[in-house]
Amino acid sequence: MAAEIDLDISNGRLYISNYLNAQGCENWPRLLRTAAENGTDDSLAAAIVAHRCLKTHVERAKPKGGFTIAAVPYTDHETMGEGEFNRYYSRGLCRRAIDEGVPLLEVYRAKTVAQAREASQAKIGMQVDPSVILNDLRNTQGVEPALGLPPGPNSGLTLRIPR
Repeated sequence: MAAEIDLDISNGRLYISNYLNAQGCENWPRLLRTAAENGTDDSLAAAIVAHRCLKTHVERAKPKGGFTIAAVPYTDHETMGEGEFNRYYSRGLCRRAIDEGVPLLEVYRAKTVAQAREASQAKIGMQVDPSVILNDLRNTQGVEPALGLPPGPNSGLTLRIPR
């Protein structure tokens, strides 16, 4: 996981959310790496709050042109912490699977969710090629992965080595 973060930093490809303020942009690589080394998605979310990394408002494009100012969602530290932690966890797991010759990874629910979406439920138990997922995750920074794995934050889904 940390090696994948370092790869993005060294390639200048580390995703920086437009919700991060200047201080957040500066602290983000360190906070993310610290969480990868000895934390969780929850500790990353807490660090985002503790270091006051988020803007209060952002400029957004209107569908019919022009811009508006919108409040940053009050839960964004959780969404960002869970989403980015899971993305790098999945990348790290894919690397491990490739290195160890594990041919497939399995999608499973790692966190309980209040209301599971049908699309998420349908992915549970899927078997996926770690090299395909790793490539997809490396090439879709800041957007939903093309293959949809892992799904976006709040799904509770991630990958594991099959039992």
